[in-house]
Amino acid sequence: MEPPAPPALPTRPDPNDPNDPNDPGYPAALAPRTRDLAALDALVVDCRACPRLVAWREETALTKRRAFREQEYWARPIPGFGPHDARLVLVGLAPAAHGGNRTGRIFTGDPSGDLLYASLHRLGLANRPESHWRDDGLRLRGVRITDPVRCAPPENKPSNTERDTCRPWIVREFEQLRPTVRAVVALGGFAWQAALPVLAAAGWRVPRPKPVFGHGAHAVLPAADGGAELHLYGCFHVSPRNTYTGRLTPAMVDDLLRTAATAAGLEPS
Repeated sequence: MEPPAPPALPTRPDPNDPNDPNDPGYPAALAPRTRDLAALDALVVDCRACPRLVAWREETALTKRRAFREQEYWARPIPGFGPHDARLVLVGLAPAAHGGNRTGRIFTGDPSGDLLYASLHRLGLANRPESHWRDDGLRLRGVRITDPVRCAPPENKPSNTERDTCRPWIVREFEQLRPTVRAVVALGGFAWQAALPVLAAAGWRVPRPKPVFGHGAHAVLPAADGGAELHLYGCFHVSPRNTYTGRLTPAMVDDLLRTAATAAGLEPS
């Protein structure tokens, strides 16, 4: 009689599968286990799932920009920023290499953030008009800001695989926010396209055909469980490329955010 075959070795995670739940270090395995946003944010900052992004964010922190050569860069993934019971969520693209990757907070320390937080302050949704550092005392009222990609990418262009690898973080974030969130603003076409599958995974129904991005675009997403519907708005990204050319003005940002905040029930000023 032949001896019994040895037990099969466990299958190694497929490195080409960004959502392999068998990999204990990947967002797809970690994010669903978190019970609240505090736990989620704590795990996000330690993520090393995307080798190219890890290398870039850390290299940028070593080489630095001349103006910031005396500063110690954060050089880690950036969690969402804002209250855990937010009614309005702003979705960006990814941290800036010398902005959030340096300061440790989303849209902080760069021209995009200067415009965005100034607008939120004018609307009574932020306690101050500027954002310099992760612990500078800035507070948001009813608004949370997040990114579908949590690490600064080279040339501000994450790959599709990196976007998909990171997706479970933001899906879980929206799952945790479901009791309160009523409106979302996608800042740019990338954010809009990234947000649609995220919102579908988090419990809302995306219309068919899929809504098309544009500044002022608006779609209503019913809740899959019969709960509160979600308003999705499109806004040109608050990047210098748009603002310095006049494609996007502070007044346009104010108007769009005011509309979204009103839909969310925040009563902006």
